Amino acid sequence: MVANAPPINYLPVFIFILTSIAFGGGTLILSYFVQPRIYNKEKLSTYECGSEPISDARIPFPVRYYIIAMLFVIFDIEVAFLYPWAVVFNKIGLFGLIEMFIFIALFLVGYIYAWRKGGLEWD
Repeated sequence: MVANAPPINYLPVFIFILTSIAFGGGTLILSYFVQPRIYNKEKLSTYECGSEPISDARIPFPVRYYIIAMLFVIFDIEVAFLYPWAVVFNKIGLFGLIEMFIFIALFLVGYIYAWRKGGLEWD
């Protein structure tokens, strides 16, 4: 790699950046002029999954909600790691199998801990 590369080498990168900015800005401007502007009470009301809003939006959520959400993300990531491992299982052999058993065992310990602490109970 040459330390003082001529600026012409960066021309494709510059063109790509300009094209990306033009496309993003162009679609925003185009959507502003093309969008329908029909305002009514239903459209301007707060949306809460199809149900009527019954209280203030600033009510505190129970901590249990966040615990369930974090557990879902953790175990979802575990499944996301299982797929690439299964794809290359023949190439990594016994070493990969042992590593995956350790990986699953750690998550199983976390699952049992969450279960014992009541993190999976929904009251």
